[in-house]
Amino acid sequence: MERSEPNPWLPPASVPPPTYEAPEAPRPPYEEQRKSLGQRLLGPIVAAGVVLAKFGKVALLLLTKAKFLTTSGSMLVSIAAYSLIWGWKFAAGFVALLFVHEMGHVIQMRREGVKPSWMVFVPFLGAAVGARSLGGSALAEARVGLAGPVLGTLGTLVVAGIYLATGNDFWRALAFVGFFLNLFNLLPVLPLDGGRAMAAMAPWMWGVGFGALLILLFVAPNPILIFILLIGGMETWRRYKQRKAGLEGNAAYYKVKPLHRFLVGAVYVGMDLTHLQRTFSDV
Repeated sequence: MERSEPNPWLPPASVPPPTYEAPEAPRPPYEEQRKSLGQRLLGPIVAAGVVLAKFGKVALLLLTKAKFLTTSGSMLVSIAAYSLIWGWKFAAGFVALLFVHEMGHVIQMRREGVKPSWMVFVPFLGAAVGARSLGGSALAEARVGLAGPVLGTLGTLVVAGIYLATGNDFWRALAFVGFFLNLFNLLPVLPLDGGRAMAAMAPWMWGVGFGALLILLFVAPNPILIFILLIGGMETWRRYKQRKAGLEGNAAYYKVKPLHRFLVGAVYVGMDLTHLQRTFSDV
């Protein structure tokens, strides 16, 4: 009988075949692994507390810097907008003069005991400082209004000094625009600075200034003049109704001593000396 050779692919007969054990089934009761309702509610609260503890100071810092971000951000937007007309160097100089002008209002507000809320720059409209009041009297309002053109003029005098030292028409053009900016704000129309000064000098000048600005609009149409007329018209009408109705405290608000009225008028008229003739070439 012929002997067959063992198959090398099969295990030897003496080796038992491997056995496989089924894996252990997971523990079925899912309810035993769930956390209680109190633990599920308390967990997110604890996690939120940890996050606030770590990042609360950062959030508080951002809130305190919100005013700075609003001011600086709107300044950059204004520089970019004016750059389309004048180029970035002249635009940056013009916005800087606007900032000096507005800082005059801010400084005087603090002297009057008023805390400014924000400063924002609006392209092609200028800038503004927000506040809940302007000092509680017409004299304080006039001081706040005139402080902007006064400090703005001092800042423009620095620019004019640079022109005298260098002879560069760039600085003369910037000085011209700076002086014109402060003089334009002295128009006796609310809410311009000149309108604030009229509160202490002669409130009836609001009507004269409004009529003159209306004539100027027909002679030289301008979107900025339209905006000033709309805002100024509403503010002038509101104050006229208050004065006519004799509201409580209204008479005391506009009560100004003759000496103070004279001083406000002297500053107002003296600002006209800052006009600069436009004899420079285009820059």
